Amino acid sequence: MESCFSEEQFREVCAELQQPALAGADWQLLVETSGVSIYRLLDQQSGLYEYKVFGILKDCSPALLADVYMDLDYRKQWDQYVKEIYEKECNGETVTYWEMKYPFPMSNRDYVYIRQRRDLNVEGRKIHVVLAQSISLPQFPEKSGVIRVNQYKQSLGIESDGKEGSKVFMYHFDNPGGQIPSWLINWATKNGLPNFLKDMVKACQNYLNKT
Repeated sequence: MESCFSEEQFREVCAELQQPALAGADWQLLVETSGVSIYRLLDQQSGLYEYKVFGILKDCSPALLADVYMDLDYRKQWDQYVKEIYEKECNGETVTYWEMKYPFPMSNRDYVYIRQRRDLNVEGRKIHVVLAQSISLPQFPEKSGVIRVNQYKQSLGIESDGKEGSKVFMYHFDNPGGQIPSWLINWATKNGLPNFLKDMVKACQNYLNKT
């Protein structure tokens, strides 16, 4: 199985970190909180939004942030919405399985995706980039009572903010399917993305002390 990520996709994340690409489309500023700005763009087909997040995460170095983001075992400890998460080798590619808790009475969602991290040097800037995208494989059949998310895409770019912290860009889209109204999904994402970043910063502070 060939990697489905191109050189261009990694370069685009680096470019967004330097200069946010919000022109030429109807990206709207959704929320600004704790040094983080979140923009959204309506996906006409699904009625859902794509999201771009820009911001500074203080007191958390880029290398540490990238390590914490990649460490799935540790994520079980700090991300309260993870029911199950693990990696498995399939056809020479490392595939991630993730089941996410949804509040009652909604069904949990699960994701099968590939991700790749690259630590790049772009004109003297050290940038950590992680790309993730959903994939369909027979080795991960759908579970009864859990809804499979077939459209999931996330990109993360991290570099130094010039001090002790990290400058971050994140792109996110997922379509959780089922009978959830799009306004509820959009509301949950608006709150969920900033909270995820806050929790990740807290996790960074505890990471070096974990046994």
